[in-house]
Amino acid sequence: MARKHALFLLAALPAALAFAQSEAPVLEEVLVTASGSQVELPPAYAGGQVARGWRAGLLGNLDYLEAPFSATAYTESLIHGQQAESVGDVLENDPMVRTAKGFGNFQEVYIVRGFPVFSDDLTLNGLYGVLPRQFVAAELLERVEVFRGANAFLNGAAPGGSAVGGTVNLVPKRAPEDGIRRVTLGFTGEDQLDAAVDLGQRFGAAREWGVRVNAMTREGEGGIDGQEADLSVFSIGADYAGERLRFSADLGYQDNRIDAPRPQVTPFGAIPGEPDSADNFAQPWTFTEEEQLFGVIRGEWLVSEHVTAWAAVGGRSGEEANVLANPNSDGDGNLSAFRFDNTREDTVLSTDLGIAANFATGDIGHRLVLSASAVDLESKNAFSFSSFLDTFASNLYNPVAVTAPAPDFFTGGNLADPLTTEEVQNRSVAIADTLAFAGGSVLVTAGLRYQELETRSFDFNSGVELSGYDSDAVTPAAGVVWRVTEELSLYGNYAESLQPGAIAPASSGGTPVLNAGEVLDPFRGEQWELGVKVDRERFGFTAGVFTFTRPYAIVAGQLFTDAGEQLNSGAELSVFGEPSDGLRLVGGLTWLDAELEETAGGLNEGNRPIGIPEWQASLNAEWDVPGLTGFTVEGRAVYNGEQYVDEANSRELDAWTRIDLGLRYTLRLADRPLDLAARLQNATGEDYWASTGGFPGANYLILGAPRTLFLSAAYSF
Repeated sequence: MARKHALFLLAALPAALAFAQSEAPVLEEVLVTASGSQVELPPAYAGGQVARGWRAGLLGNLDYLEAPFSATAYTESLIHGQQAESVGDVLENDPMVRTAKGFGNFQEVYIVRGFPVFSDDLTLNGLYGVLPRQFVAAELLERVEVFRGANAFLNGAAPGGSAVGGTVNLVPKRAPEDGIRRVTLGFTGEDQLDAAVDLGQRFGAAREWGVRVNAMTREGEGGIDGQEADLSVFSIGADYAGERLRFSADLGYQDNRIDAPRPQVTPFGAIPGEPDSADNFAQPWTFTEEEQLFGVIRGEWLVSEHVTAWAAVGGRSGEEANVLANPNSDGDGNLSAFRFDNTREDTVLSTDLGIAANFATGDIGHRLVLSASAVDLESKNAFSFSSFLDTFASNLYNPVAVTAPAPDFFTGGNLADPLTTEEVQNRSVAIADTLAFAGGSVLVTAGLRYQELETRSFDFNSGVELSGYDSDAVTPAAGVVWRVTEELSLYGNYAESLQPGAIAPASSGGTPVLNAGEVLDPFRGEQWELGVKVDRERFGFTAGVFTFTRPYAIVAGQLFTDAGEQLNSGAELSVFGEPSDGLRLVGGLTWLDAELEETAGGLNEGNRPIGIPEWQASLNAEWDVPGLTGFTVEGRAVYNGEQYVDEANSRELDAWTRIDLGLRYTLRLADRPLDLAARLQNATGEDYWASTGGFPGANYLILGAPRTLFLSAAYSF
């Protein structure tokens, strides 16, 4: 039945197109929404560090003043200027986001409005599942776009089950109008060396064709003692901007290995004191490695003056291998750990298509959008443990290297040839209409997305299907923008999140669960948001308040149910731009009130969830020094408030503030620019636990970044 609904909506596309072209009068001056292009990027804002707009799922790229949602798009100019190495480095500038680590691995996890976004659930040009899972090198990126809030209507449910409080879309590099030919050499920490080549050129009578090629390698020890990086990155992208046809095509390769990666620490009892932020308590035989090949093609065709159709397809083939030993710690820093090996192979196919029509009914303008998307994931996994009944000991402050124990205590599958253990199929169709009233000063968007979520899990050793999940849901959204003046917009929205339902476990706390194996209905969260956006041409800001409720599973009366709830309410302020010549600012402030409600037996009722600070803030400032042409100084402050380490709220991490400082100087060499840069991360040498958790219910600790010097020289020829 669900597939019939999907086919019906797709069959309706030609009818909507015909209506838009022949039945309804066009009133262009009424519909003043941004282009909504699926390919063309919004221009940079004053100062060049953020863009004027960002991708809003099926609505396309929107100017920030005309979007009823909250987001920020960070540009390549900021990424390159700050010598960012990863998506997480870029998001240090966002006061609404904090970067953590995955559960038992070294995956970057981004906490948005108090909810995690796993790197599995980032999008590349609007497509889920296409990006490398653990880490994405910043060298690949033109834009890092942070969308804040429930987005199941705009993007569909994330295949990894996260991204309920926001999401991150990455845009691959594009050839700039004037082209680029740049070679960069960098040095970090003890002996880490970077080398990168960035080539881009536009062709054609109107420079409608563009090609961008990037290659980068990184090797050596950075700021963390004994942690060795070995990273190789290559990408090639092409784009075409014709009168009726626009498209982009990107192919990327990333091979990322870290030897002796500093692990997370799970506290038992009191929280251990922070060791020196440069110390490494990893076992020397541990490592993590992933090799990923990925790509995406997205195109749009101007069918007529008022109708646009688009299609996108992307895929990824990835392999991962890890040998880990993530320790537990008591309050004195005494560690115990066991060895854990795992391998994973992923094959992902992701698609998106749709049609948008501009027309008018009387004095009301419309932009009607119909869209369909799909994500197919097949994952192969295998694992093995050493004995977790006979762990090995070390110490947080005086690490002890041990001989690697044999991982033969408990195994699942063949590490050299894993079987398929998970299949995910997400399907959705969506419809949205943006109506323009009062000459376009009031924009109202409303829509629905129908989604099918299907998951199958299989035995590691036999490949036999163990459990399955097949459900569907409709997620609505509505938003309004009032363009009070050319400089001021007020906005509000209602939106829902959607996650696959949890599967009831066999037991909880040693007590049998009576409905073991039962799959709960999809988890649906509700969000309300109100805000204001201001554009003073050179300086802008957005401010908003929101409330977000999301169910979570609990065991009550020996039954597994979604009766629990997490309520996050907050206020956000984001600032950006170049308020005066040579002074660029980006940053803001977040206040977040989070609490647990309707808990099992009232336990921890009203308490704050693990790892969510009440206050977060960041501010990055750059200043081009007058009288010293080409000389720029910069500084960034990042603040994170106290975080509870348990749901009983009996233990918490201290608040921390990190200061980063930088210098840049551009000189001429053979009449070409040579950019010299130095950046000192954690300039004060702060030792701090940066985060706890990152995976719901977990409370592992991540040590903050050490004082690290980044040096680079970039020559454009």
